Amino acid sequence: MTAKSPLTKDDLVGILFGGGAFQMLNAGCELGLFRLLGRRPALSQPQIAEELGLAARPVQILLLGTTALGLTARTDGLYHNGPLVDELFREGAWDVIEDLVEFQQKVTSPAALDFAASLRENTNVGLRHIPGDADDLYQRLAGDPELEQLFYRCMKSWSTLSNPILVDNADLGGVTSVLDVGGGDGVNAIALATANPGVRFTVFDMPGAVAIAQEKIADKGLGDRIGVAGGDMFTDPFPTGHDCLLFANQLVIWSPEENRALLRKAYDALPDGGRVLIFSAMSDETGDGPLYSALDNVYFATLPTGNSMIYHWAQYEEWLTDAGFSEVVRLPGKTWTPHGVIAARK
Repeated sequence: MTAKSPLTKDDLVGILFGGGAFQMLNAGCELGLFRLLGRRPALSQPQIAEELGLAARPVQILLLGTTALGLTARTDGLYHNGPLVDELFREGAWDVIEDLVEFQQKVTSPAALDFAASLRENTNVGLRHIPGDADDLYQRLAGDPELEQLFYRCMKSWSTLSNPILVDNADLGGVTSVLDVGGGDGVNAIALATANPGVRFTVFDMPGAVAIAQEKIADKGLGDRIGVAGGDMFTDPFPTGHDCLLFANQLVIWSPEENRALLRKAYDALPDGGRVLIFSAMSDETGDGPLYSALDNVYFATLPTGNSMIYHWAQYEEWLTDAGFSEVVRLPGKTWTPHGVIAARK
């Protein structure tokens, strides 16, 4: 492993004003700066002000920030998108990035103000920013359909970034039916069903989530291969008849004790030779990264439940072994997100 470079004062500036850096990105998205420069590169500051409906002072502030961050660039007095933003537009990924930014702005950022309190009290104090009385984010979302729609739309975009890792690493050879435990709006089942036409799927989650999943499955024309089942994964039996159970971006939500219980329940529900797949963002056992996992833990510490966190690979492997599984295999992804699959067999 390459040694990390010592922190510099310039690095400290990036940390100290990290919230400001994100707000520059958010403002550029919300005000349409990046889309404008994607359509019409090489515009002057006055031209950008006119196009965005901004006065001279605000556009100067905005362009100073986005250009200092490399989100935009200035050549001969004219502005265009920076190389990475251009690349994201060319790849067709900019819609996804804007959803991620909106999620951070509207869901994560308000709760992040309670990060220290969440650590101090060892629970998700930031949940107070979401209306409702339930102890977890998902039950509160069920009482706010508009926020729930925003949440699952943005979750789909997060999944768009990471799902290629799941599809590439989930070996479903010989599998006939997959139970997607906590499958949300069906995004993972849809991706896997598309890549594995001989396999059937069932999305198992709370009734509000599977109602959204059913619509999305129908929109994709996959209703004959992907079913839904409403229920609580902890208190209700797993639907029967599946030879593979998938926990996609799910065990990151719960405590080690709850995850052990779910994996024991999965083991009992599977036939001999059945498989379990865990898909999630992972941290390293070394305790120093990756940065994505380290910073994303602000969301997990403050919102989903009082026990959520990004676990490291070996924790999942230990839980699987203790539940009785064997042939435990670690399958890391090869993209800029730290997601991976851990597969095991009963």
